[in-house]
Amino acid sequence: MAFNEKLSDRIREALCDVDNVTEKYMFGGVCYMVNSKMCVGVAGDKLMCRIGKSMYNNALEKPGCEEMTFNGKPMNGYVYVNEDGMKNREDFNYWIGLCLKFNPEAKASKK
Repeated sequence: MAFNEKLSDRIREALCDVDNVTEKYMFGGVCYMVNSKMCVGVAGDKLMCRIGKSMYNNALEKPGCEEMTFNGKPMNGYVYVNEDGMKNREDFNYWIGLCLKFNPEAKASKK
């Protein structure tokens, strides 16, 4: 599955001043890890956001936001945002900010 390189570039630019960022190619897309924890990424043409369970329901009410599923099951705490949800820089930065805000609370995956 190909992913939107321009969207990936936007994320890379938004995270340029953030410490400990690495790119990891997975699930047919790219994920940006912050402090070795999945933070934000691109799947196809969608922004994949790890925002945590406390913001999940509120986020789903935003334009362009939908639940992220894996093997047909919703992944509580993760959402996809399509083009309608990030039409302008302010909207895009909102989602990046949510991801970065949650990152210190996120659990790292087992190695």
